[in-house]
Amino acid sequence: MGRTVEDTIRLLHTMAGYDSHAPLSLRDTIPPYREFRQPDFKALKVGWMADYQGYLPTEPGVLELCENALKQLSDRGVTVEACMPDYDMAQLWEVWLTLRHWSMSDGIPLYENPQTRALMKPELAWEIEGSLNMPAARVSEAGMNRSNWYRALHELFKVYEVLALPSADIHWPKSINGKPMDTYHRWMEVVVGGTLAGLLVVSMPAGLDQQGRPMGIQFMGPMGHDREVLEFAMAYESATHYLNERPTLREQL
Repeated sequence: MGRTVEDTIRLLHTMAGYDSHAPLSLRDTIPPYREFRQPDFKALKVGWMADYQGYLPTEPGVLELCENALKQLSDRGVTVEACMPDYDMAQLWEVWLTLRHWSMSDGIPLYENPQTRALMKPELAWEIEGSLNMPAARVSEAGMNRSNWYRALHELFKVYEVLALPSADIHWPKSINGKPMDTYHRWMEVVVGGTLAGLLVVSMPAGLDQQGRPMGIQFMGPMGHDREVLEFAMAYESATHYLNERPTLREQL
């Protein structure tokens, strides 16, 4: 959403605010960028969830890049600790699949029309197929388990100001570290946690891997603490040098 944290704060300040056309939009006072302040590093605790104790497949070097980025924070006084939500991560993936398929049900008429179906890429057709005959009980159960996921993260936020995970920002791979992906968006599993909990998540650069490819790290914060998470991102940006790193562009691979 922005090349820098400042860009993003200014964009959100422009976008945010109450609109009567959207009755659930918030009426909070949105501070301008000049009022944002970097927090005291020594007062911060970061929970590092890594790969959910081996649940998520990651390419070699990904976790090390993120941990090196976190070390730059701990060297400045931030407390960084490994942590794990009290939740079945395989169940969270089922929640994601159910709600994602269900959200595609409005595409069924396009899928059932042979002419428009022929224009669909396989990924979209697969999404809509998953919504066919979706029972209401499955959607209801997914909603309850989603709430349980929020509660699991809420418990961690009693200890940590932000929670950290690797990020993902490439077109879907067929495998990760030798593990085949069973769906085209399984590679996104690392980023569905914040989305399903409805939390603010900021993705920051974490340097280049051994092949010169850029890597990211994501930080999520408690519900309603948007300003604090953005201020944390400002501090992270000032404590690291990753914005100045550029991948080497090649004519061909």
